[in-house]
Amino acid sequence: MSGRIKILPENLANKIAAGEVVQRPESVVKELLENSIDAEAKNIELIIKQAGKSLIQVCDDGIGMTEEDAILCIQKHATSKISTLSDLEAIQTLGFRGEALSSIAAVSQLEIRTQTAQQEIGTLIRIEKEGEIIKEKVSVNKGTSVSVKNLFYNTPARRKFLKSDATELKHIIDTFNRIALAHPEINFKFYNNDTLVNDYKSGKLEERISQIFADNMLDALIPVEEKTDYLSLHGYIGKPSIFRKSKGEQYLYLNKRFVVNKHINHAVFTAFENILEKGDYPFFVLFMEINPSKVDVNIHPSKLEVKFDDEKDVYNFVLAVIRKSIGSHDLVPSMTFSGNDNSEEKLSFNAFTPVAKNDFSDRPVFSKSVESKRERISDEDIELVFGNLATNVIRKEKSDFIPEFIESESRQEYKLEKKTTTEDEEPSFIIQLHNKYILSQIKSGLMIIDQHVAHERILYEKALSRLETDIPFSQQLLFPITIQFDPASYEILKELNSHLHRLGFQLKFSSRYYITIEGVPEDIKSGSEERILKEFIEEFKTNQLEKKLEEKDNIAKSYSCKTAIKAGDKLSESEMRLLIDQLFATSMPYVCPHGRPIVIKISLEEFDRRFGRT
Repeated sequence: MSGRIKILPENLANKIAAGEVVQRPESVVKELLENSIDAEAKNIELIIKQAGKSLIQVCDDGIGMTEEDAILCIQKHATSKISTLSDLEAIQTLGFRGEALSSIAAVSQLEIRTQTAQQEIGTLIRIEKEGEIIKEKVSVNKGTSVSVKNLFYNTPARRKFLKSDATELKHIIDTFNRIALAHPEINFKFYNNDTLVNDYKSGKLEERISQIFADNMLDALIPVEEKTDYLSLHGYIGKPSIFRKSKGEQYLYLNKRFVVNKHINHAVFTAFENILEKGDYPFFVLFMEINPSKVDVNIHPSKLEVKFDDEKDVYNFVLAVIRKSIGSHDLVPSMTFSGNDNSEEKLSFNAFTPVAKNDFSDRPVFSKSVESKRERISDEDIELVFGNLATNVIRKEKSDFIPEFIESESRQEYKLEKKTTTEDEEPSFIIQLHNKYILSQIKSGLMIIDQHVAHERILYEKALSRLETDIPFSQQLLFPITIQFDPASYEILKELNSHLHRLGFQLKFSSRYYITIEGVPEDIKSGSEERILKEFIEEFKTNQLEKKLEEKDNIAKSYSCKTAIKAGDKLSESEMRLLIDQLFATSMPYVCPHGRPIVIKISLEEFDRRFGRT
């Protein structure tokens, strides 16, 4: 009986292996563009026909190949990038596995035209049928041109599962843009069916971002930059106003290689804290530089996945850097009235309002003394103050009794007057609108604050701080309040009692599910203790079931939501000013813990436009 196990024919094995590298036309585009970049090209052209199904051509002006190299490059595991095992641990190039061209040749009709700078005539390599290589000498430009025709012509099942031309073209454009974004120093051109679609001129990263996304895109971005000996991070993150409801605009590059890493993405998402609503995805273009020996990119033929030596350190580094960048910019959204096709107008975000780093001047100013400058004290003033102090001390040591008139004569007061400058702004007016919103004048126009979510943000950060520091402060009730809870709520409150104690609650648990409130945090108004505790536990249970929040975060959010002042509560002018001061002292004054906006701005230019002044 003959053996059941057989070695596959080479042509069949090649087709199976090709499926790992060449999954769709976009895979071919990625591999060919990366080869051109590794060949030190300064100009790269991509030509596509029928969404890559009939033709994919990449032309570059790189170093080119000799005839011998051109023949070898289509063999399996043939590469110029690595030669020893140690090279694998310090990969500097985008390609290195030696699988791309051999895999492409197995499922298409491949043609390579190439010439080095030293050669007078170039080489043409054509593979029309499997195993049949045609070699010619031709006159070509310096560099390499690779044409891939009739992709999957010999694997009909794979070709049948390709999507529509529009879908496949979108994947190609996405890959082309990702690679072009990582290499702004290279000129890129993209032709689709003989039409020039993209022409990216070489320049800086900022220029390439404007070319790919929008001319004013940089105004909607926050710069990120941090360099260390171990790891460096630079690039841009998007303001909250350009968040998207779908993935696809997160660009992460590791040593200029586009990668997908859930840990790094999670670090960026976490850095945005509660700015992200459920289903939102931030925009970012981030470049990480790390020693190649500290990372493994040889996980999958696509080379999109990577593993770090120390995932935790990289995660914490990214988290800290992004948080620092967010905290250094004023992210209050600016609003404008925009019209639609039905001639109706609505308020919409203006995502492209430029904000300079550490510029927080566009906020309410309540008095001129806020920005007053202290007068410099001279050496003579110091001598007079301390000299007089010494005299008083000596006199008091000599006699415990000093007549009042003598004491008044010997006492001298030295006051430093605060001087204001002409640059000080006029104090902002502040009013409450329908006991719901606070309106205040700012430098650029009008600021509108939602009083409930503003107070919620303040209380949320205060609660988190108390939960971490464990320094409770409670106001005792003159008359303790006893409440009966349902068994589930009673058990949850009992379980959370240590955390609630840190917040300032003092609860006494009795039989038959009775709880006595003996003390509460100072933020809770007298008479609302019972209501707030009941609403707190209901909110906590809802968050636990629906949002699956971490316990401390859930406690802080539930507490701040139910304790904060409500829409409809009337505030005095001093209370409104205190609320605004406390809001802008928080780490994230732009959104409440649940992701709702707290503050919006309407510019003076918008008012002028509405009143016909422009």
